[in-house]
Amino acid sequence: MAAPVMDTCHVFCCANRTPNVVSWGRGGLIAFGTCNSVALYNPQEIRIVEVLNKHTGRVNAVQWVHKQDCGLETQLVSGGSDNHVIVWEKQDGKFTACAVCSGHSGPVCAVDAMSLSSSQLLVASASSDSTVKLWTCSSDTAECLQTISFGSGFMMDVSFALLPGSRVPVLACGGDDSRVHLYVQLNGQFQRLLTLTGHEDWIRCVEWATKDGELWLASCSQDCLIRVWRLFAKTATEPDQQTDAVIKMKEDVFQVSGDEFAVTLETVLAGHENWVYGVHWQPPCVKGDFVEQPLKLLSASMDKTMILWGPEEDSGMWVELVRVGEVGGNTLGFYGCQMSPDGFMILAHAFHGALHLWHCDSNQGEWRPSVVISGHFGAVQDLSWDPEGEFIITVGSDQTTRLFTPWTRKGCSEITWHEISRPQIHGYDMQCLTMVGRFQFVSGADEKVLRVFKAPRNFVENFANISCTSLEKLLGCNEIADLPEGASTPALGLSNKAVFQGMNPLNSLATGEFALSDLASQSPQQDSEDFNSLSDQYKESYFQSLKLTEPPKEDDLLQNTLWPEVQKLYGHGFEMFSLASDSARTVVASACKASKPEHAAILLWSTTSWKQLQSLPCHSLTVTQMAFSPNGHLLLAVSRDRTWSLWRQGNPDSDTEASFSLYANTSKDTAVHTRIIWSCDWSSDSKYFVTSSRDKKVIIWGHRVSGVSVGECEGESVTPCSSVLDVGDSATAVSICPYLCSDQSFLLAVGLENGKIALYKWRPLEDLSSGSDWSKCGETDACQSHTLTVKRLRWRPRPGRAGHGGNEERAWVQLASAGADHVIKIFNIKISAL
Repeated sequence: MAAPVMDTCHVFCCANRTPNVVSWGRGGLIAFGTCNSVALYNPQEIRIVEVLNKHTGRVNAVQWVHKQDCGLETQLVSGGSDNHVIVWEKQDGKFTACAVCSGHSGPVCAVDAMSLSSSQLLVASASSDSTVKLWTCSSDTAECLQTISFGSGFMMDVSFALLPGSRVPVLACGGDDSRVHLYVQLNGQFQRLLTLTGHEDWIRCVEWATKDGELWLASCSQDCLIRVWRLFAKTATEPDQQTDAVIKMKEDVFQVSGDEFAVTLETVLAGHENWVYGVHWQPPCVKGDFVEQPLKLLSASMDKTMILWGPEEDSGMWVELVRVGEVGGNTLGFYGCQMSPDGFMILAHAFHGALHLWHCDSNQGEWRPSVVISGHFGAVQDLSWDPEGEFIITVGSDQTTRLFTPWTRKGCSEITWHEISRPQIHGYDMQCLTMVGRFQFVSGADEKVLRVFKAPRNFVENFANISCTSLEKLLGCNEIADLPEGASTPALGLSNKAVFQGMNPLNSLATGEFALSDLASQSPQQDSEDFNSLSDQYKESYFQSLKLTEPPKEDDLLQNTLWPEVQKLYGHGFEMFSLASDSARTVVASACKASKPEHAAILLWSTTSWKQLQSLPCHSLTVTQMAFSPNGHLLLAVSRDRTWSLWRQGNPDSDTEASFSLYANTSKDTAVHTRIIWSCDWSSDSKYFVTSSRDKKVIIWGHRVSGVSVGECEGESVTPCSSVLDVGDSATAVSICPYLCSDQSFLLAVGLENGKIALYKWRPLEDLSSGSDWSKCGETDACQSHTLTVKRLRWRPRPGRAGHGGNEERAWVQLASAGADHVIKIFNIKISAL
């Protein structure tokens, strides 16, 4: 089998905002739902190894199908907002969807499964349609065995086990009635035999564990408590008289096929200060010929802590063994928790999708946070490489701007990508950005203001450490002493204020900037006094300088990696939509949402004075994307009004700010595209530009006769230089590789509304009627594709793979893609083999 043209280098994503969406398998892989996909994450390699795409709605629940003998799992179950439950099975080293359970009329919120035989699964799924459905699934079919209705109530979680000493399945369901319902399979049907009461609010999670022939059930609730129940088989005879009084917990007794079982409350665990969303038993392990279940229970809460519970050896009393958590930031807490098969790592996933991993230091016995992957928890709207191609910056609807770079570890050949800075955490959904130099960018959000950010000294130092680059090489002629140390956001503010080392406190009041000394805590003599005001009680989250040798953790990303905002640009009347900057980084073009011609004008800004240079009116609706030609002489804009416009700089060689004038454009009469033009890009020689549209067409334009750079032939108009390429779906993103293929043809990447990315080669031909100027050379497969619209494609501006070195790297190019499915992907493409 031939190697794929596109190799996935890295996937940036995070867990969905639902409680049951993460599951840790015995093979070491963590499965979690991210938007409409299931991601398989290897915490040892710190990368996504596979993405499973089939759901058409958000994935709400994921569960590995554990084996009784503690063998490696080969099956996985997921449930989503598309009302489907999908069973995935490992075949030839890859997971494929082997069965789809369709029948729910509402989103599936919880799933569990157990093996009935080598070829048959028993699956339970809870849905917001107030039912729990039981399914039997074989290799390619799924059949609904039973539907349990709960009237107007909802079940939040389900969990399977086998009754002690038998092969009879027992199902625990916890829901909004504050009760745990136990169902046992009798004569092929599940019947409710017992209801456990005690919780005083919605039950969020239930999970079984088997130890010494007994079942242990943990349940957690929004009443901030965890209850542990014990289910055991009753002995045949019990003495009638007791010589000594014995205090015993109340037992709830039920019978199954002549055998008597009892359930008793073992303990109530109180330690969390907010809703408890997840509980998880330490996985069983094999010792000799026996499977041993450690009696340790992990819990996760909205109070941003995880607690590991267990009974004391002497008294048997359940106590808190370990407590870990996050401090800082303005986020909510944890939605769920998992533990590694060996019990030495614990994982939580948070309200904003971030994974939090701790590992136990075997030498000292301390729990320490570990490096994990991260990503946006909303649609990724735009991305940009830095001019040297060493990192990417992205913006998303989750109101954040994030910076990702390869982590080069000394003595390790493996290179992984990580988020090392979150320069902007905003109050509006982010929409667009453009780089202005190496460590400066402009971003636009759903507001009328553009904001300019510049990297602080602390980021540059940490970036040098993580990428193993010298500070002198990074800064060049810039003096590091002039840079602020970091940035901090004041309470109720949206602007990141610069923090300088040793600044005069009086100056900070006047400029709105902070000194590190200002942010220190108040004198100890005030500690014993009562708080004088609300501002004393609720201190702001202030910046702390970091010295990083590895990527930062989530709490540092939230408050210690911000970039200072150096300028605001006012001029647009509506929300920002697109941005572009020229190759010399001297001019920035911006456009906002528009339904009238007067609002659709492009504004040009100087990057030295940050003053508005010019307004370029031409379009009648929103300008969707803009791009400066590589030689800096032309500005291309495409619009919702189905036309493009080309603006030429008056005298680009003069020292003064040259003005742009309309050089060429299409009108309603001359337009080739019949629907909104979504995207555009330039060839590296400035001879051609490409447009892509909702009408499924991709067209390359230029001076077809003379073949010179666009704008350099006065007597010749700009016309299509290619045949019309029909890509089969709305073409929402397009980008031309800055390097030619070995046959001197241009390489283009086209992103589609269905999430696929296709690669095409194009070469100029005299005869365009045959369409032979285009040739398709590859596309993403089902696992590599996005599940929603591709929002942006960007080629790395340098040949080779970021973080790698050597002469053979010139054979490779890298492509970054951003999708509405919250995911960013980086692909390696061997251009020499195309």
